[in-house]
Amino acid sequence: MEKSVGIESISKSKISPLLLSEYLENKFKILTSRLLEAYTNEQKESPMKKIGDRNQPELSVDYFQFYKSVSTVYSSKIEGEEIDFDSYFKHKFLQVKFRPDYTRKADDLYAAYDFIDENRLSFENVKRAHAILSKHLLPQSQQGFVRTNPMFVINSDDQIEYVAADPGLVLTETEKLFEDVEVLLSAELNPFEIFYYAALIHLVFVKIHPFQDGNGRTARLIEKWFLMEHLGEKAVSVQLEKNYYLNREQYYTNLRKLGLEYSELDYANSLEFLLMTIRSL
Repeated sequence: MEKSVGIESISKSKISPLLLSEYLENKFKILTSRLLEAYTNEQKESPMKKIGDRNQPELSVDYFQFYKSVSTVYSSKIEGEEIDFDSYFKHKFLQVKFRPDYTRKADDLYAAYDFIDENRLSFENVKRAHAILSKHLLPQSQQGFVRTNPMFVINSDDQIEYVAADPGLVLTETEKLFEDVEVLLSAELNPFEIFYYAALIHLVFVKIHPFQDGNGRTARLIEKWFLMEHLGEKAVSVQLEKNYYLNREQYYTNLRKLGLEYSELDYANSLEFLLMTIRSL
């Protein structure tokens, strides 16, 4: 009789990365490990070495609050919010007063980054985080609720950039994604796998586009959240949001490479997107 092997036993055994990758591939419902080898081969050294080799700045404020402010500002700026880090720093740490509408949405996103410090990554908690960050972005009836209508992403030329998952698929696709996330949270991943899957979860989530608005902010929050689940405090200083902002043309170009419609997405074209965070370290 064939013996079944659970994720707990296989992840804690001394097995090859290839075997674990194959096991995860068979468990996944929506994610894929097919680009993991090419992803890993692109790297000359472990991302943990890169993080460890960086000189941390001397800060006059709380380390974690500082980096959450960085994440908040640059994730907001990607979405076109008119907020700059200098002003937000003064607002958060020096009690400088700005008009409420200037900092309100950023404060909501900062509160969502606070939320992920104390809560496990799951679909239910993502909905709670979205409700927090969209407090001044959406009406209450849409905060933390999966959309039931068609969704199109429109670019600056007023053209359709992307057609998101069909309303009838949104909930089931998002549930499948977080079933895969649960598998990954139970596995002992090496640093390359951690960064690979963090970016891939971000990518799949934003392609499903489960909420009326705030999907980009939430996707970047989830990428950071997954890193924190596996790396702990070390992940706080990974400035993935700032990197995406500074390279936002590449960010959008890499998103486009997968295709125009959710039903036709080709994740074989996602390698350049997946490499963006790890290359920035």
